[in-house]
Amino acid sequence: MFLNVQELELRKVHFSQSFAPGQVDLFDDRLRQRGPLKVEGTAELAGALGEIRVMGHITGTFETECDRCLSPMEIPIDGDLNLLYRPELEEDLVDEREISRAESEVGFYEGPGIELTDVVREQILLWLPMHPVCREDCRGICPICGQDRNQNLCGCHQEQIDERWSALKNIRS
Repeated sequence: MFLNVQELELRKVHFSQSFAPGQVDLFDDRLRQRGPLKVEGTAELAGALGEIRVMGHITGTFETECDRCLSPMEIPIDGDLNLLYRPELEEDLVDEREISRAESEVGFYEGPGIELTDVVREQILLWLPMHPVCREDCRGICPICGQDRNQNLCGCHQEQIDERWSALKNIRS
């Protein structure tokens, strides 16, 4: 769904859309959408400069692998949107200036409007953990034998050797 500025000048736009798995590309092969991703909300002009305010709610579930033990895990998404987008102006690209904290939370768009799919993708990528872990106390995989330490403790012992000190082994007093 395209949120067009000309249409928003006339009225607030209500949207309710369901994205099938694979419809929103998240640029990560390990991340899979489980079931529909539902987005509901409104979009309206927020100022005379063509600013678009998008408010709504996103729900869905994603599956990925735990970064420690590689077992499959689900990540539920259930969050509210309250976003502001400004048109990207030519003078914004020329001058360097410090921006305020409020301005750092503003997105920019080019052309006649915003694609809702892009808004959804951006928010999901911000909400997903950078390093997903199946549980806080996940022990991961043994680097020696490759066994999942959450299922069985293997008893392997890895000696920690700091290579920076290895030259001192050869010195005898």
